[in-house]
Amino acid sequence: MPMTPSRAYLLRALNDWIIDNQCTPYIVVDASVEGVDVPKQHIKNGQIVLNINPAAIRMLEISNESVVFEARFGGKSCSVYIPMEAVTAVYAKENGQGMVFGWEPEPTGPESPGNSQNSSPPQGKVKPRKPAATAKPNLKVVK
Repeated sequence: MPMTPSRAYLLRALNDWIIDNQCTPYIVVDASVEGVDVPKQHIKNGQIVLNINPAAIRMLEISNESVVFEARFGGKSCSVYIPMEAVTAVYAKENGQGMVFGWEPEPTGPESPGNSQNSSPPQGKVKPRKPAATAKPNLKVVK
């Protein structure tokens, strides 16, 4: 039986865990993924690292599809939209503890886009998606 991707669930849990331990949660975002809406001037090497601590942002919503919040960049208010598949890692600024997310298969249930009720279940392997960029993501601790 197909399951929904786990990334959103893990991101919510790790965010809560990091905050509960009085640390600052940071997420690493692959800015080349379609639909990412972040300040372009802060993207470095195709990635952006964002502080999602409640003291730093407003109206954080981590849904199964995306991460959405409002923040200030260079004194200017900005709405941020990140499709869930663009989040590549979450970690605590203070000690680097967290998780790097790997590739997850697309949902294959009847509710999935592109699947009809007449389609048969996948046989054997799940075809992996091509990475958005050829460079491997790297995780750096930002101080």
